[in-house]
Amino acid sequence: MDKFEQERFDKLLKLREKGVEPYGKRYDNTQPIKSILDSFVADREDIRVKAAGRISTMRPHGKTAFVDIKDWTGKIQVYIKLDKVGAEQFEIFKLLDLGDIIGAEGTIFKTRSGEITIFADKFTILTKSLLPPPEKWHGLKDIELRHRQRYVDLFSNTEIMDTFLKRIGILKHIRLFLDERGFVEVETPMMQPIPGGAVARPFITHHNALDIDLYLRIAPELYLKRLLVGGMERIYEINRNFRNEGISTKHNPEFTMMELYQAYSDYNGMMELTEGLVTSLAKKLLGNYEIPFGERKIDLTPPWRRATFCELLREHGGVDFEDEASLVKKSKELGLETKGVDRDTMANNIFEQVVEPALNNPTFVIDYPTSICPLTKRCEYDARFAQRFELYIAAMELANSYSELNDAPEQEKRFNEQLGTEGDITGKVDDDFLTALKYGMPPAGGLGIGIDRLIMILTNNVSIREVILFPLLKPK
Repeated sequence: MDKFEQERFDKLLKLREKGVEPYGKRYDNTQPIKSILDSFVADREDIRVKAAGRISTMRPHGKTAFVDIKDWTGKIQVYIKLDKVGAEQFEIFKLLDLGDIIGAEGTIFKTRSGEITIFADKFTILTKSLLPPPEKWHGLKDIELRHRQRYVDLFSNTEIMDTFLKRIGILKHIRLFLDERGFVEVETPMMQPIPGGAVARPFITHHNALDIDLYLRIAPELYLKRLLVGGMERIYEINRNFRNEGISTKHNPEFTMMELYQAYSDYNGMMELTEGLVTSLAKKLLGNYEIPFGERKIDLTPPWRRATFCELLREHGGVDFEDEASLVKKSKELGLETKGVDRDTMANNIFEQVVEPALNNPTFVIDYPTSICPLTKRCEYDARFAQRFELYIAAMELANSYSELNDAPEQEKRFNEQLGTEGDITGKVDDDFLTALKYGMPPAGGLGIGIDRLIMILTNNVSIREVILFPLLKPK
């Protein structure tokens, strides 16, 4: 125990000697600090209020003191005066520290400097803090420490609390938006006997009672499609997915995805829905469509651009999808592997290197090569391409969508072609999903949106760790 903690612990003992419990009991009928500030009426000093919060500053002046307390809605000043609270309470006040949590009751008034203040006639200690807040309450600055001690980050950095309250509001808006359009929210398994719905490396666990390996889901897709077969025509799930892959400013192994399916729609319908959802969020949260993102400026004004995979490959990569020699040459220029790499994969590798970084304003990239879209219907104009889009904003993939493949024999053929490819570690086809398809799945549009990345964009945070309460970190 260092000297600062020891000093606070000594004060805790003194409080108990005075008959004060430093870890208080229930404290009812408090008002959010913001509502107290908003409801202030000038020229009235008889309005009683009751607030609770953490002490962020203390300014003692002999027989009086001013303290600021913070709750998750705001900060308010509390005026403590010996003559008002009495000698016994004032002695207790002297044992308080920054970071302690107290309740205060009294009337509100405005000081000569114009600050709305609670003139306390009573205060109650609710929690004694044994560790001082960081840097004398100037905020926790060390980025790694902020992520490790998010509990301190939240109460010491107002903008961090604001980000996560906005996250909650964004999720509420998404649910309301979809509910108003006739979608219902469902839940599907997080532990699956066969990982499917995406190409990714899963986390493996073991069920002792059944003595089987299970996989934390990499996507909910195949279970949600089973529900389409069952007759649930508009469904969505805001779910946690797990991928045993790298960590970066854009990737966390555990992340939040919103995935939905709409019977009798297609990827064009999903583009309309996606654009409507994101622009409505921007308008509600930010008030306009032109927003900052790090050093970038993003214009979310609809309608958003739609361009094919091949068009963008030509525009930004200077190569023609039809010209395999030019793809090989460009791949070598970029230091990409070409030996044993088929044309479609080569084109996609080039796309990731040179096209994605150029897509700043919202762009629907449509009609990807069919070979890299095993769950997608082919384009009617050219079977080599699939009815799929990916949405890019600020050079990040934000959404992925298909006109869902509902042809059971074709789906089985593509699953078998995919066996043993990168990302397929089980060497198994999901036979039950194929059985479901044989009963008949309606034509449908499917959509997945990366919620963490969407929140990054809407809150101007360029690292995914800033929008996940507890991101995965290396052990100390």
